[in-house]
Amino acid sequence: MAAEAAAIGSPDYSHEPFQGTPVQVIAVAGGKGGVGKSSVAVNLAIALAHEEHRVMLMDANLGMANIDVLLDLQSEHNLADVLEGNKELAEIVMDGPAGIKVVPASSGMSRMGRLSTAENAALVNAFSTLPYDVDTLIVDTAAGITGSMLTFCEAAREVMIVACDEPTSISDAFSTIRVLNREHGVHRFRIVANKTESAQQGLDVYNKLARRADSELDVLLDFSGSIPLDAHLQKSVREQRAVVEAYPRSRSAQAFQKLANRVDRWPAPENPDGHLEFFVERLIKISK
Repeated sequence: MAAEAAAIGSPDYSHEPFQGTPVQVIAVAGGKGGVGKSSVAVNLAIALAHEEHRVMLMDANLGMANIDVLLDLQSEHNLADVLEGNKELAEIVMDGPAGIKVVPASSGMSRMGRLSTAENAALVNAFSTLPYDVDTLIVDTAAGITGSMLTFCEAAREVMIVACDEPTSISDAFSTIRVLNREHGVHRFRIVANKTESAQQGLDVYNKLARRADSELDVLLDFSGSIPLDAHLQKSVREQRAVVEAYPRSRSAQAFQKLANRVDRWPAPENPDGHLEFFVERLIKISK
C-alpha cells in the first residue's frame, strides 16, 4: 500500500494538468462530531459557486464519507480506489450541484481512517496534477484529531473551525486549535458558530474560544459568522439537498451566503509556504 500511495503524487495522466490561478484551500474542521461541519462545507461550497467561484469539494472523512449522502450523489469510485491504485484522482471526481466538483471518499472502511503520514501526503500531492480550472478547494475533514485531519489542515491555506455553544464542542474545538498550532504551526483560524439561536450566541461561541486562545496560544482567531438553527436546514438534510439551493430565502441559506461573501474577501495565496500544500505546483509556477 505504501509503495502504491507514494506513486499517487505523480500520476501519469494522458493530458496536461491545468496550470491556472492559485487555489484557495479551506479545511473545515470541528473537533467533535455532530457540530454540522459537513453541512457547513457543502453549503459553503455551493454558495461560493453561486458567486461564480470554481469550487471543488473534497470529502476527507476518509472512512466514514457523507458528502455524497448529503448531496444524493452515487459515487461508483472514491479515494479508496485511488489509494489502491485502481483509479487516478481525476477519474473519481464527480459533478455536483451548481457546477461544483466533488471528490468522494469511502464509507465503512476502517483502513481509510488509519492512513499513514505518507499516504495522506500522497493524496495532497495528487491535487497538483488535477486538470480542472478551480479556484477554491473545500476540504471536509474527519471529526476528532486524526492523522488525516491534521495533515489536510496543515496543507490548507485557511482552517475553518465549526463549533456549537455546547461545553464539549467548545472544548474539542479548542483542543483541535491547540494541536494544530503547537504541533503543526497553524496560526490563523476562522471560527464559524453553528446551530445558533441568535447572533449574540454566535459571538459567545467565538469569545469562549478566543479567551482560551489568548491565555494559552499564539494564534489569530477570526469570527467568520454564525449559522442559525433553522428548520429549513434540517429539512434540506433529510431531502439530501443543500439548503442554499433548496430554500435560498431561509435564514440558514442567507447566513451561508454571507459566509461565502466573507470568504470571497480572504486574500488569495501568492507563494508556496515551503511545506506540504494542496495545488502547490500552481503556486510554484506563478511565483517564478
